[in-house]
Amino acid sequence: MELNILFFVLLLLVAFLYSSVGHGGASGYLALMALFSFSPDVMKPTALLLNVFVSAIAFFQFYRAKHFNWKMFAPLAITSIPAAFIGGLMVIEGSVYKQILGVLLLLPVLRFVFFSKINVEYKKPFSVKGLLLLGGSIGLLSGMIGIGGGIILSPILLLLHWSDQKQTAAISALFIFVNSFAGLSGQIAKGISFSAEMYAFVGVAVIGGVMGAYLGAMRFDQKILMRILASVLLIASVKLLLV
Repeated sequence: MELNILFFVLLLLVAFLYSSVGHGGASGYLALMALFSFSPDVMKPTALLLNVFVSAIAFFQFYRAKHFNWKMFAPLAITSIPAAFIGGLMVIEGSVYKQILGVLLLLPVLRFVFFSKINVEYKKPFSVKGLLLLGGSIGLLSGMIGIGGGIILSPILLLLHWSDQKQTAAISALFIFVNSFAGLSGQIAKGISFSAEMYAFVGVAVIGGVMGAYLGAMRFDQKILMRILASVLLIASVKLLLV
């Protein structure tokens, strides 16, 4: 598989931007791999592996900045971890996988364009039952497709006014980490192997993740970068759905 420098530059940018809002970046990594014509068998475990590292970095920075809420996270994790593992064991036919991924890539486009700055002036009491349901459903989808689920979870938490921007980023970061780890465990249980290229991807993503998480946990206006990334995701979505 021949990769040019553009892939690594975009990978760095994706990890930087996603980690700055508490995400692991799987939807961005999957979009890049789709644009560079990776096979679904490679895309899913690679995205989950990168997610594990970048989301861990993002969580550390947001946790250190005291934005994390264990009471909200626990119900999510209880159902999402086993569901993500089961999803990781599932095998989806290549063309079907690409169609599902193409639709899912539209979610981060909406997240970055329309829900990047939802102003939560007051928070409402969260529902434990609602969090349990969200965790299980998003976790299963995460394991099946190779995403961490934060790009789905975060706008829901914000729209329900259960957490503000920084708290949502912190919760999403750890949610993505546990889902990605569980989904990757399911993949490993099926007998997948990692290539030398994957480790190079991890190195680049970690550099971008460290920079993005640090700036995102403090103060950083990433509007322009968000729109650039949204454009990349939209192009990848169209390619997956129409090709």
